Amino acid sequence: MLELVLFGSFLLLLFLGVPVAFSMGISSVATIMYMQGVNALFPSSGIMYASMASETLLAIPFFILAGVIMELTGISARLIELADACFGHRKSGIALTTILAALVFSSISGSGPATVAALGGILIPALAKHGYKKRHAAALVASAGEMGIVIPPSIAFIVFAVVASDYERISIGRLFAAGVVPGLCMGLAFYLVARFLPREMEQAKASAKLHAAHALGRRKVPSDGTAPDTGGAATSAADVAPRQGASEAGPQQANPATMTLADIPHDASIQIRTTRAPARVIRKALVRAIPGLMMPFIILGGIYGGVFTPTESAAVAAVYALVIGLFVMRDLKVADVYKIFATAGVQAARIMFIIATATLFAYVITKYQIAQTVAEGLLSLTTSTVLLVLLINLVLLIAGMFLDAISAFYLFIPLFVPVLLELGMDMTTIGVFMTVNLALGLVTPPVGIDLFVAAGIAKIPFGEAIKGIWPFFLAGLCVLMLVTFVPALSNFLPDLLGL
Repeated sequence: MLELVLFGSFLLLLFLGVPVAFSMGISSVATIMYMQGVNALFPSSGIMYASMASETLLAIPFFILAGVIMELTGISARLIELADACFGHRKSGIALTTILAALVFSSISGSGPATVAALGGILIPALAKHGYKKRHAAALVASAGEMGIVIPPSIAFIVFAVVASDYERISIGRLFAAGVVPGLCMGLAFYLVARFLPREMEQAKASAKLHAAHALGRRKVPSDGTAPDTGGAATSAADVAPRQGASEAGPQQANPATMTLADIPHDASIQIRTTRAPARVIRKALVRAIPGLMMPFIILGGIYGGVFTPTESAAVAAVYALVIGLFVMRDLKVADVYKIFATAGVQAARIMFIIATATLFAYVITKYQIAQTVAEGLLSLTTSTVLLVLLINLVLLIAGMFLDAISAFYLFIPLFVPVLLELGMDMTTIGVFMTVNLALGLVTPPVGIDLFVAAGIAKIPFGEAIKGIWPFFLAGLCVLMLVTFVPALSNFLPDLLGL
């Protein structure tokens, strides 16, 4: 009956549309009152406050602040510019550009939705121009955003380390290192899917020839006076006329020695290129991207070099991002600082409130031995370790459709971590496979916040985006199975670094 009161009221509130944080808090209060009456509620406020006052969790608002600053400084456009200069000429180069930009930005923001929001406005139109259907373009960017909570620094790993410490201590630094290889595996899987997706190849090839002719100062159009653009619509001959002065310059305009970054379209106007960018263009793009590329080295290098703790590294990252935005890149003005801190404050407050109510929920689960009951029930179902782990994965996948990773950690760590430890799984593997599992929830309906953001940027219905996500979801599922049953993927790098 106790389990029915707690989980039943929680699910009912979710079904009625009550936000997750309030659902967890109300169901916890209802369970405490059911068991011990109103007087037993007095310790609740202290439990919630103590959960937010954790020194380790100070890293969350600082990482959020650093991510917001980097998102507003145009660093995402510079990262895409560099990746496009290096790989834009390759087959499926735009897909590789998307994955690489997401990998780097994930190591700055630590958040999936932030990664999608920062990169989607540039990359989704670019993917569409390269022949990808909009639903596939949105799905690729949304899936790439999943890496935001797996690639370090990861807010999800910070929360896991804090919550799981009641069962076995694990350092945040070890979890950060453990997420690198699985994150790269996710990126590779998503790229392979994108590489073999059907595209409007004939239109893409026609557009590539058109741009090549344009760069040479020639005017090649069909006899009917129209030429297909990348979206398949007809374009008039006047729209593809050579640039001013092209007829005098002739073929010299295509000389790589005279190319500049301006010759490689960026931002929302990325076009198809079939030739490699010259070395000096790549060097210039690299120089422009250095402020963003330095952020992961500062954060992770400082942690693993013993210079500062993960919490201190988050504060350093925020200060570095602010200095870069105001004085180096100069994309920010002093007047923008208030807006930045307000935006970061709201995001951090939302997460900390979830942590507070989720801590109370976890307290109820532990206090009334609900976790022990669930653990005994799971272990009695079967003696097969593989089946039990698969069952836990299934429960997490379903939960990820409705819950964010932070809420899910507080809900399921008390239930599943004791069971998994009893089965002989190490804490590093547990942390990584639970995080990868819940990362998939960022793109699964009915919630799928990454997919919602990407669909909004692509200006397509959410249902249309869902049609495009399934190949990427299956690829992510394959990575999840590898991470779950091949512990070396998670443990290799931390063990190598001696963490």
